[in-house]
Amino acid sequence: MTLYILNFKRLSLLGILLAATLGFNAHAQEVITLQKAIDLTLQNNLTIKQSKINEELGTADYQQSKYNLLPSLTVNPQASYNFGRSPNLTTYSYTSQSFLYVNGQASLSLTVFQGGQLRNQILANKITLDADKTTTEKTKNDLVLNVVTAYLQILTNQDLVTAANQQIGIAKITLDRAQKNFDAGNQTLADLSQAKAGLSTDEYNLTTAQNQLDISILALKQYMEMDPATQITIDRPDVSKLTNIQTAFAAPDVIKTALAINPDIKLAEIQQDGYLQAIKIAKGNYYPTVSLFGGLGTNYSSISQNVIGTTTVQAPIGVVQGTNTPVIGQYESAVYSKSYSIGSQFNNNLNESFGVSVQIPIFNKFTAHTAVKKAKLNYEYAQLSTQLAKNTLSKTITQAVLDVQAAEKQYVSAQQTYYANKEAFNVVQQRYNVGLVNSLDYNTSLTNYNKAETDMIEAKYAVVFRSKVIDYYLGNPITL
Repeated sequence: MTLYILNFKRLSLLGILLAATLGFNAHAQEVITLQKAIDLTLQNNLTIKQSKINEELGTADYQQSKYNLLPSLTVNPQASYNFGRSPNLTTYSYTSQSFLYVNGQASLSLTVFQGGQLRNQILANKITLDADKTTTEKTKNDLVLNVVTAYLQILTNQDLVTAANQQIGIAKITLDRAQKNFDAGNQTLADLSQAKAGLSTDEYNLTTAQNQLDISILALKQYMEMDPATQITIDRPDVSKLTNIQTAFAAPDVIKTALAINPDIKLAEIQQDGYLQAIKIAKGNYYPTVSLFGGLGTNYSSISQNVIGTTTVQAPIGVVQGTNTPVIGQYESAVYSKSYSIGSQFNNNLNESFGVSVQIPIFNKFTAHTAVKKAKLNYEYAQLSTQLAKNTLSKTITQAVLDVQAAEKQYVSAQQTYYANKEAFNVVQQRYNVGLVNSLDYNTSLTNYNKAETDMIEAKYAVVFRSKVIDYYLGNPITL
């Protein structure tokens, strides 16, 4: 009695330590609900981040197309030190000299008309930006559906692991009974070997089910961009809620709603509008370009001289023939200042200009014609792509409606098969325990029972998944 109490105390202490350890591990693990899995995916997934960067690039292009309406200002200063023979900017004669020359030019231009291309490009970039935003929403929607699929697959695999463990429990009981019967001489070695084989098969099935569970958990972690080594616990929803799943849908109603809200269709229609706008841009090449321009310039030279006045100079201009008497002439000569500052030169040499520039396309090797033709073909292709997307969506939804109806029927059938096999196995097990059924029939009944349970679990979650697919196309929040 004392030994029994001591053993009981040891077992109790061991149980407390085990419970504490399990409690600590459970606390350390992160609990993932379906909503949390969706939130983490939308927050961390790299594909979504790439889509958002594309949005920012589209925003930059859209802003730049609006900035292109503004005038363009260019300033071009130059400075050089010159050697050798060059023109004197004061006397306009060529001399051998060395001097510093500084020149500054500023030009301003504004495109007034360019065949409507500037405005049409703004509209086209706005459409492209809308397409980028729609792509982001499409990416998010697709990932949400993928997360729900992975989550349901985890729940399915967890149930399959539980069922596999239960089957191992039954197989162990069967093996123990077969061993006792063999030891008592009531069963043959073949019966015992078959019981061992049944246990081995069930253990193999458990290994397979556990591997599939690990793979499905890894897939969910990848959607959430989570470290594969992170330990998580999947929150299991109330099973009773999963039984109330809508399976009655009218395909035309679902298609009508989906065509109005589905991101794939919206993206195709936006891209179609973009190609239509591209036609207008291409046609702009047929029209002239009208621009206003203005210029401002000045210069400085270290050898330039500033004329501040004139003076009368007398000098011989010839002689009288015969007497050689000098002839004195008078002319006006320039008077230069002692220095000519850079500021004064910039001010005195200042020049301005403004005007209108018109570029009229006469013949451009048919590039404008080809551009318009290609733009029209791209638009026709986009129209076909949009219609193809609508047809594909309609076909997919019709198939999805048929799938959810078939899944419901399969689940009902799987339930009936499971309960029938369960009842049959119970009868066979009772007859086997009293020696009225051989081990072959018993194992066959057990295998049928195990398979029926697995089929029922998979069929149950197939109904849930098929129903959630319809919710996805209807734009309903996907929850469990």
